[in-house]
Amino acid sequence: MKTLLLLRHAKSSWDEPSLRDFDRPLAPRGKRDAPRIGKALSERGPLPDLAISSPAARTRATIKAVMASARLEAELQVEESVYGASSAELMKLIGRLPGEKACVMIVGHNPGLEDLVARLTGATERMPTAALACVEFQIERWKDIEDGEGKLVWLLTPKQLGQGNEKE
Repeated sequence: MKTLLLLRHAKSSWDEPSLRDFDRPLAPRGKRDAPRIGKALSERGPLPDLAISSPAARTRATIKAVMASARLEAELQVEESVYGASSAELMKLIGRLPGEKACVMIVGHNPGLEDLVARLTGATERMPTAALACVEFQIERWKDIEDGEGKLVWLLTPKQLGQGNEKE
């Protein structure tokens, strides 16, 4: 069995209009939500053996906060192709994952992640900022993943965690 965790970056800041999209940092809400998602992941599991992040500033800040609060010791890789990736591009990345990794987290962006959840599970779920989806596959090798063969085990959002979150 293989498990894929799909994490959308936490809320980013639009306060500096001169910044490139790639360089936008986390907004205060994002800085609050990312550790909360990490804590929830540590309590819920499964925990990833490997985390692969888009190189954008907001995704790198998100995964660092999630890993710290979850006390994850997973290997972290930054992968250029995750930034702006479509579900098809993400499927190619998944097909190349190391076979010995049972659980992998991909940290990226919409619409790619939302489309990927739908493609893998048939579920059309909204992935707001800092949403984390857990998808399981009854396969031995990552390269054997096919459309519609995943089971959406859970989808967690900061709003579900409560504690006075502003509107998504």
